[in-house]
Amino acid sequence: MGSLIFLAILFGLFFWGVALYNGLVRGRNEVHSAWSSIDVQLKRRHDLVPNLVETVKGYAGHERQTLEAVVQARNQAVAAKGSIEEREKAENALTQSLRQLFALAEAYPALKANENFMELQKELAATENRIGFARQYYNDAAMRYKNKIETFPGNLIAGIFNFKPEAFFQLEAPGEERAVPQVKF
Repeated sequence: MGSLIFLAILFGLFFWGVALYNGLVRGRNEVHSAWSSIDVQLKRRHDLVPNLVETVKGYAGHERQTLEAVVQARNQAVAAKGSIEEREKAENALTQSLRQLFALAEAYPALKANENFMELQKELAATENRIGFARQYYNDAAMRYKNKIETFPGNLIAGIFNFKPEAFFQLEAPGEERAVPQVKF
């Protein structure tokens, strides 16, 4: 009778460990799937930039430095295939250069009224929104996964099988998001 109880406890612990392990694997897979959603939207963003630059070039071709900065930032963002932090840095640089491009467009009323430019601007804004939603989903999945890894008893299984937390993804530096824009007249 005692050995049956011991075997039941042993089987219970085994299945409990398997359930924890499987939960960690599901969490890691959810994070990777969420990252794929971000990646798709970033590619869409990268594909829109050349068309936007060409449209602006027709109206403000002499603003070469700004246009080259956008193209260079886009190329760096496309080439960034390393860590999330590397991708984050490249995407932030692209965001900054696009802001400069849109600020430049304010000085050219004919460009602002151009139908192609307005359509590309809308597409880019919609893509930025999709990136934001995908980023939120990814960061939520990364947080749930990290919580599973760091809380007891999941941390025991995570340590044994070398599960590591995933980095969060931010397209803006934290200080920049909270900064209040300066308005001067």
